[in-house]
Amino acid sequence: MRLLIIGALEGQLSQATKLAMDGGAKVAHADTIDVALASLRAGRGADLLLADVMADIPGLLAALEAERIHIPVVACGTETNAAAAVNAIRAGAKEYIPLPPDAELIAAIIAAVARESSDFLYRDPVMAQMVKLADQIAPSEASVLITGESGSGKEVIAKYVHARSKRASKPFISINCAAIPDNLLESELFGHEKGAFTGAVARRIGKFEEANGGTLLLDEISEMDIRLQAKLLRAIQERIIDRVGGTKPVPVDIRILATSNRNLDESVKNGEFREDLLFRLNVVNLKIPALRERPGDIIALAEHFIKKYAEANGVPERPLGEDAKKQLVQAQWPGNVRELENTLHRAVLLATGDEIDAASISMPDGSGLGAAPQGSSVAAQAASTAESISRAMVGRTVADVEKELILDTLDHCLGNRTHASNILGISIRTLRNKLNQYAQSGEQIPAPGENRSSGAA
Repeated sequence: MRLLIIGALEGQLSQATKLAMDGGAKVAHADTIDVALASLRAGRGADLLLADVMADIPGLLAALEAERIHIPVVACGTETNAAAAVNAIRAGAKEYIPLPPDAELIAAIIAAVARESSDFLYRDPVMAQMVKLADQIAPSEASVLITGESGSGKEVIAKYVHARSKRASKPFISINCAAIPDNLLESELFGHEKGAFTGAVARRIGKFEEANGGTLLLDEISEMDIRLQAKLLRAIQERIIDRVGGTKPVPVDIRILATSNRNLDESVKNGEFREDLLFRLNVVNLKIPALRERPGDIIALAEHFIKKYAEANGVPERPLGEDAKKQLVQAQWPGNVRELENTLHRAVLLATGDEIDAASISMPDGSGLGAAPQGSSVAAQAASTAESISRAMVGRTVADVEKELILDTLDHCLGNRTHASNILGISIRTLRNKLNQYAQSGEQIPAPGENRSSGAA
């Protein structure tokens, strides 16, 4: 656990520093937010920021988001700073700690962050087999490719492997290759020198250097531009990187983990992914089964999420009714664990009786989960639907049909770009390009968590 403390507070944070170090944390200190940001840019990473509540915490959170630095922030201050504490939480701080600090509270927060990074829940024998393999290869230095559907828990498994590796005490750094534009991803990975390009006002350490000594997770590696893959391959093979605009190679000591929800063998055949890079990454493959393939996990996970969100929302922790359990197990869960978590969060808020019943288990639009329909009526319904669709397409352009399909699919996924791209069978980058075109022509594009009707409301 790496803790970065921001501020002074007349020595009271020094006491927090001692308590954190007694709890096993490695602690660094920055007098101001600017000093803290400079430290993070320089690659001196942190797992948690503990900031004086009187500092500009909204500004700190905005700066972290702008620079794509994902670190939880906890505010701390004297008990008289109630208004500042509320503002910090509203801005996005995870917790507020009153000062002088309490040893048990500091220890609990450190333990919670560490636990969130490496623990996960499973019961099904299919999942147990995968975890057994993860335990077996975790102490090695082998690169690992973690595959599975979106929402199945690939990053959770990556953290699990790191926590059980010889590098567990060193940094675990993750970068989502699909979430960063191509022209910025190289700088994010390898860093840049001052003046390397417009806007490069200072040297910035990239994720490879930030992860030095530890583990680097390349999330959604399949979405990386093939031209950048060549530089990535050299970095993995030689353990040497070149900052953008730099003249001196920089050695790094890291273990590489990567995730993909796409078939990389198919991507290689289509010329979208380098075969030699796949060989380097895929020394060991951890394939996470979809949630519907491990039904033994569903109820255990559901009960975990009920407890979590009942506590978070201050509502009673109601047990799952038998009808609700049956509905959960029979559902197909295209969004896997992430979809299950969202469903149970809603159920915790919607339930009113002594237990969570089937009526509380619903989709965002209020409809029930439902299992796949059975019987001959399915074929008749499918034929009727296909005929009506065919009639509706006649006389329309391919571009119009494509746009309607993309936007309807995005509506179905409540604005989730990753889910929509998986259903459509296109890369998330292609989907984003299409959506940008539609937005420029005046089309309403739903934001994550919305559909077009709710976005217009």
